[in-house]
Amino acid sequence: MKIIIIGAGIGGLATAVSLHEAGLRDVIVYERSAAIRGLGVGINLLPHALRELTELGIADTIAELGVEPRTLAYYNRVGQPIWSEPRGLAAGYRWPQLSVHRGRLQLALRDLAEARLAEPIRLDHRLIDIVRNDDGTETARFATGGGTVEDTADVIIGADGIHSALRALRYPAEGAPPWSGLTLWRGVTRIPAFLDGRTMIMAGDGEQKFVAYPLGPVEPDGRMPVNFIAERRASGSGDADWNRAVDPAPIAELFRDWRFDWLDVPAAIATADEILEYPMVDRDALPQWTFGRTTLLGDAAHAMYPNGSNGGSQAILDARTLAFHLATAEGIDEALAAYEQARRPAMTALLAGTRATGPERVMQLARERAPHGFVDIDDVIPYAEREQIAADYKTSAGFLPEILNERPSLTPASAVTP
Repeated sequence: MKIIIIGAGIGGLATAVSLHEAGLRDVIVYERSAAIRGLGVGINLLPHALRELTELGIADTIAELGVEPRTLAYYNRVGQPIWSEPRGLAAGYRWPQLSVHRGRLQLALRDLAEARLAEPIRLDHRLIDIVRNDDGTETARFATGGGTVEDTADVIIGADGIHSALRALRYPAEGAPPWSGLTLWRGVTRIPAFLDGRTMIMAGDGEQKFVAYPLGPVEPDGRMPVNFIAERRASGSGDADWNRAVDPAPIAELFRDWRFDWLDVPAAIATADEILEYPMVDRDALPQWTFGRTTLLGDAAHAMYPNGSNGGSQAILDARTLAFHLATAEGIDEALAAYEQARRPAMTALLAGTRATGPERVMQLARERAPHGFVDIDDVIPYAEREQIAADYKTSAGFLPEILNERPSLTPASAVTP
């Protein structure tokens, strides 16, 4: 079985490694960029993703790139605590959570894929068309610097991100990703360690928010590298250029009053090496991912808001699920149908959850019910309500501890060494 993967991002590269480890070795990855530069800032890999990386045998390599947060904590705009919970191993998972720089993760996955695949990643290949052949195979046509090339495969996987060319071929009238009305400014800074040095924090509400988490250990001078996301609702169209570097000073000014006893938010923003501006966009849920022998994966299938820190993790779950079914189903059509049935309904529900702010709903409720702060959070949002919001999101995202720990493995039995 020959398989083509469109896109060498986290989802595409995780798929390449997953297919190889499932015994499917005739795999070629095509990437539209001329080079894989490892761009971006921090992301979180949740325990359900770390389980898959562990079973692929690559978790130790990835773990060297980041840090394991112990706690996730939510605060209001004046730094009062709303909700906190243990994360990773401290929460009873058999696998940790990992905060890592997205670019370093992508480069590590690239190196792992190229070490295992028979063919190197084919760069500077932009998908322009796919044609189904009479024998059921699919032929992809790519534009390159030297013209066009074609390649035929039994399966073609579109893992080419929120602006997926394969998705656009299947849904040509869809248009640009819808904008939420929020703008994100993301960066990495080096600041004095806050709280215990291993906590991921979210402060604010649905109109303005600040997220920060360590990307490395506390250093001898008491500082640590921190990834942050500053977010604010703004006027405009949401068509800003992705990865556009902006001056930190105006962004810090937007958060000038957000100085907590344990974190100086404007100072963290002002001292960033670089701040990148993003419109907060996602994609509407699709009624169908698979057409013939082509299917979608990761952001190409279900790009979602970063509420819940789940996009990269879900792409890894897609990769493992698809590889499992391609390796174990009676035929290709059955495999693609089983993959879509396992993943698409769950991602449709998760997309709706992220649009409703996901687990960050506790911050919005605190703003609505106590806009100027509170004396006791239990008088504003009872503990049971906060606990239920957290549990509901874990359930919809597939990482409630008792479910994840007992779920059957996605490693095909034929791929397990006796």
